[in-house]
Amino acid sequence: MATSTTAPGTVASTAAAAGNPAAAAVGRARRPAAQRVWAVAAVVVLGLLVLASLAVGARYVPLPVVLDALANPDAANGDHAVVISRIARTVAALLVGAALGLSGTAMQGLARNPLADPGILGVNAGASLAVVAAIFFLGAASVSSYIWFAFAGAAVAAVVVYSVASLGREGATPVKLALAGAAVSAGLVSIMSALLLSSQDSLELFRRWQVGALAGKSWESIGTVAPFMAVGMVILLFTGKLLNNLSLGDDVARSLGQRPGLGRAVSAVGIVLLCGSATALAGPIAFIGLVVPHLLRALVGPDYRWLLPLSLVAAPAVLLFADVLGRVLLMPAEIPAGILAAFIGAPVFIAVVRRGRSAAL
Repeated sequence: MATSTTAPGTVASTAAAAGNPAAAAVGRARRPAAQRVWAVAAVVVLGLLVLASLAVGARYVPLPVVLDALANPDAANGDHAVVISRIARTVAALLVGAALGLSGTAMQGLARNPLADPGILGVNAGASLAVVAAIFFLGAASVSSYIWFAFAGAAVAAVVVYSVASLGREGATPVKLALAGAAVSAGLVSIMSALLLSSQDSLELFRRWQVGALAGKSWESIGTVAPFMAVGMVILLFTGKLLNNLSLGDDVARSLGQRPGLGRAVSAVGIVLLCGSATALAGPIAFIGLVVPHLLRALVGPDYRWLLPLSLVAAPAVLLFADVLGRVLLMPAEIPAGILAAFIGAPVFIAVVRRGRSAAL
């Protein structure tokens, strides 16, 4: 019996395998419909979480007042002032979540590795160490002064982790990448801790940034990273077809007109821009780039032409949820979003590792 190769995103149903073209056509028709439904649902959820981010905190602001503050802001109104002060924090969460979700989705596609994530593979740790070095040696105190160090650290860490994982005959397998990422991250974090402990001023400056706190972000900092994030997002959003073809293997991708080496290099630039920018703005927030792609695959399938744009919506929603939750659990104190994101993502990471079928994508 002849077999056919289906590109990712197409539905190879049991009926189609049995030679039922009509049933296969129905399956193909249902998938885009489901994708559109989940896309609309994700946008609605994100919108609700944005409103919750503006309303919830040490001082709760009713939803009608939030809408009024957005439509007719009045600085003399106390509730309006609270809402306005939370806008920058909410925008920072949207940008950081989108950057981490999109970069994590692209990393998993490029490496064909379900464990790929900027935090797990040491990219965030590299950016963090570079930022600490800039703070410690150069006295950098703002995002604009250390963002280039974040880019350099993220790029170097990614190269080191992949090089270490590639040693041996099997190459960079998912488990080896995860182990190499954990080892490199541990080494980088130990160096970072040594630098911080030797300088009280650096430690105070780095303390809240290290745990992924979104509070207190300024429009100046957001404006510094936003252009780099925009470039990185544009680059990765155009890699959907490349990632779909790479999931079939490099040889098949070449036969379909792709250049895997060049595609990976260009995509790596986008990933470094997003990871470096997100880390410079909010600190090393882990697991967002791991949780979101797996959640989306379960809902809309493996087609990266859907996964990449949807990650721009779903990942900010997850990070906003963690941020809002952190404001209410220990009110009036707050739990930084980075801590809750790790709390949410760690069980997902364990579940992915335990699934023997998730050795590759």
